[in-house]
Amino acid sequence: MSVVISLRVPRKLKEKMDLLKDSVNWSEEVRRFLEKRVEELYRLRVLSEVRKVIEQLPEVPRGTVTRYVREDRDSN
Repeated sequence: MSVVISLRVPRKLKEKMDLLKDSVNWSEEVRRFLEKRVEELYRLRVLSEVRKVIEQLPEVPRGTVTRYVREDRDSN
């Protein structure tokens, strides 16, 4: 199900859009732009939240990761 949103554009812009309406589906253009922009902003928000979680994690002593990798390799 979809909903209707409306927006105001300058009269000159609308006039130019009307001249191009035979070659451009403005509803679809705006819909695609909004989908891309919302997805982009949503990803940025998720990244920001992940960074906050990572910043709250305790620091791992230097060499711990290397030790874990070596232990994992040696166990095979």
